[in-house]
Amino acid sequence: MARYDLEPIALDVVGMRFAIAAARFNRTVVEALLEGALGAFAAHRVHSDSVDVYQVPGAFELPLTAQRLARSARYEAVIALGAVVRGDTPHFEYVAGECARGLTRVALDTDVPVIFGVLTVDDMVQARERIGGRHGNKGEESAFAAMEMAALGRRLPRP
Repeated sequence: MARYDLEPIALDVVGMRFAIAAARFNRTVVEALLEGALGAFAAHRVHSDSVDVYQVPGAFELPLTAQRLARSARYEAVIALGAVVRGDTPHFEYVAGECARGLTRVALDTDVPVIFGVLTVDDMVQARERIGGRHGNKGEESAFAAMEMAALGRRLPRP
C-alpha cells in the first residue's frame, strides 16, 4: 500500500519549465511578488531560462493567459501573480472572484497546476505585509507551491 506523506515533498525540479503571468495593475506589489517567486526558483536551482514571465493588464486577464500557457504543453506549472485591493465599490468582488474561478477552471481543464498568487487585500498595508512583511512573500510561496505540484505531478498516475 502506498504511503502519502503530509510533509512537503522533495523539490527535484531541475530541468522543469515554469510560467508566470503577472498583472501590471498594482505594479509595485506585483513586482515584489515576482521578485519573491524568481528568488525561490533560483534557490532551487531552476535556471532563469526555465522561467518565462508574461505581463498582463490586471488580475481579470490572468485566467485567459494562464489557460494559453497551460495548453501550450511547455510548462510543468503556471503561476498567476496579481493584487486586488478592496475599494468603495463591488469591483473587488467581481475581479477577485472571477480571477479565482477562472484560474481554478484552467487547472482542472488542462491538468496543469495553476497557482493562485493573487493577493486579495483590504488595503495597501495588508499588501505590504504579504510582499516581504510579517506574512512573508506570497510570490515566494507561490513558486514553492508550483515546484511542489510539478514534482508531485511526475509521481501521480495519469488519467
